[in-house]
Amino acid sequence: MKATTKGIIQSLLAVLLWSVLAFLSLQLSRMPPFLLIGIALCIGSLCGVHKVCQWRVPFRVLLLGIYGLFGFHLCLFLALRMAPPVEANLINYLWPLLIVVLSPLFHPGLRLAPRHIIAALLGLAGAALIVTGGRFGFQPSALPGYALAAAAALIWATYSLLSGRIRSFPNAAIGLFCLCSGALALLMHFLLEPRYALQLGDIPLLALLGIGPMGAAFFLWNAGLRNGDPRVIGSFAYLTPMLSSLVLILGGSGRITILTGAAMALIVGGSVVGSLRGGHSEDNVRQEGPGAASG
Repeated sequence: MKATTKGIIQSLLAVLLWSVLAFLSLQLSRMPPFLLIGIALCIGSLCGVHKVCQWRVPFRVLLLGIYGLFGFHLCLFLALRMAPPVEANLINYLWPLLIVVLSPLFHPGLRLAPRHIIAALLGLAGAALIVTGGRFGFQPSALPGYALAAAAALIWATYSLLSGRIRSFPNAAIGLFCLCSGALALLMHFLLEPRYALQLGDIPLLALLGIGPMGAAFFLWNAGLRNGDPRVIGSFAYLTPMLSSLVLILGGSGRITILTGAAMALIVGGSVVGSLRGGHSEDNVRQEGPGAASG
């Protein structure tokens, strides 16, 4: 299997796992957010525990992992507290567009073609329709929250591009990133949130959340960006809000409307445009050092 195809498949599997994140989080909405994230990330670290001997990485690499996993969730959850959730969530979904636009800065061998920009903008338009339902308001008082949502998008985009480029650490080390980020999230819970006693029904949902969208998805995402073209993967990433909405609808938490259908058409159209191949020189994926993603 070609590296780029393998990377797309791995990234799409990560997107599929992330599509159940909103549904599972909704079932656990009674839990304080940082407690939920902390426990889920600690459980997610178990996805790499079978290769714990590969968790020894340089401190700067560990900082990159904490920057991505903990920094992203910290900024996003603070943004959701300080700004209207719909607008904050929409700004957060700039991260796939940023992955596409910033790809040449992190991977000098890549160039942006018009189709990459068109695909990313189509995906953003579709995500905007799904997230906002066609209603968007701007509140000047919520500017700090909007800024934090934009910071979350930038953190996840830059973390994704950097972790995809730095191949000197094994993919199993994502487990260490999850564990350290989970511990920091639990610390935030003890500092900022009211205490919560876990209920018996929380345990299987937390296990699913941790093993899937807050665990295996991060391993797959990292491997996908190492093996694939970030310009294409960025356009496919907009499938996340679409599939998430479908899962919520199937779970009885929403319904399909004309706007939802139009949004899905835009996102799928963007993914198709982004996956089209251009000229040979344009689509050559960079070769950046020895080794591929470790399993």
